[in-house]
Amino acid sequence: MTESTDRALDTQVRLAAFRFLEERARLYGETLTAETLRQGFEFRGETVKLVGPQGIFKPRILTDYPLSITTVAPKPGQRRPYDDGFQPDGTVIYRYRGTDPRHHDNVRLRRAMQDRVPLIYFHATVPTRYIAAWPVYVIGDDQEHLAFHVDVDGQKPWAEQSDHVAEPELSRRYGVRTTRQRLHQQSFRDRVLRAYRDHCAVCRLRHSDLLDAAHIISDSDPEGEPRVSNGLSLCKLHHAAYDQQLIGIRPDLIVEVRASILEETDGPMLLHGLQEIHESELAVVPRRPEWRPDEHALERRYRKFRELTDSVIEQ
Repeated sequence: MTESTDRALDTQVRLAAFRFLEERARLYGETLTAETLRQGFEFRGETVKLVGPQGIFKPRILTDYPLSITTVAPKPGQRRPYDDGFQPDGTVIYRYRGTDPRHHDNVRLRRAMQDRVPLIYFHATVPTRYIAAWPVYVIGDDQEHLAFHVDVDGQKPWAEQSDHVAEPELSRRYGVRTTRQRLHQQSFRDRVLRAYRDHCAVCRLRHSDLLDAAHIISDSDPEGEPRVSNGLSLCKLHHAAYDQQLIGIRPDLIVEVRASILEETDGPMLLHGLQEIHESELAVVPRRPEWRPDEHALERRYRKFRELTDSVIEQ
């Protein structure tokens, strides 16, 4: 097989992988399971896996470059803030495999950097769950610290000037597929829902497609860190009600409903969805103490709820 043929096949496999991930996200949402990545997709009668036992992965069908790089999820109870591995310029620090810069996986990833080959980045949110960013590019090699620098936003100027055969088509068809913000938001959601065992904390609804990770203190606030203890797993109804200050949650985990809502007369959704939860205790809380809602955050948020409720009464 000639070099030009190898490059053409490489391009086709990467495009097929990107299409597969795009379709999975459209049908099933952003989160991918480890099983899905291991099973991969069919290409010309051959199964192409997306990940392997190690973080830097080249499927058998490719000859030169890795297809993907994968992070490891934090251990239960371990705190991982938004910027873990991320640099101020939007790049990700990706550690070498082992400590030998000449290890074949490190050499392949370095070659992908030199030839400006687009890759897939799988970001572990919780054990066995991932979100994908593509195309991403290795843009730096720090042998002193045994790490590569990876651009996950597609913002580096040279990324538009690649002479790799796949690059023009990939940039044109896929552009910037993702950003740090999307990775962070999905990571926060997966960790919070896992802590609440995929239930709504208020009503016990267990249908992940209808659940959100609600911030107690907004992520735009300096204190609104992406910790599980600053989150609540809420169904769409109770998340909206919490954000609109229709319900409040006290530091002792008791739910209150705004007085004006309690006085309304509507249909069964208002009655059962909101009015009947007044003065009830949260139905589901995390088992691990460090994942339980932070009392200080709840108190601060609850004060705002009371201030708004009291102002409505005065009017």
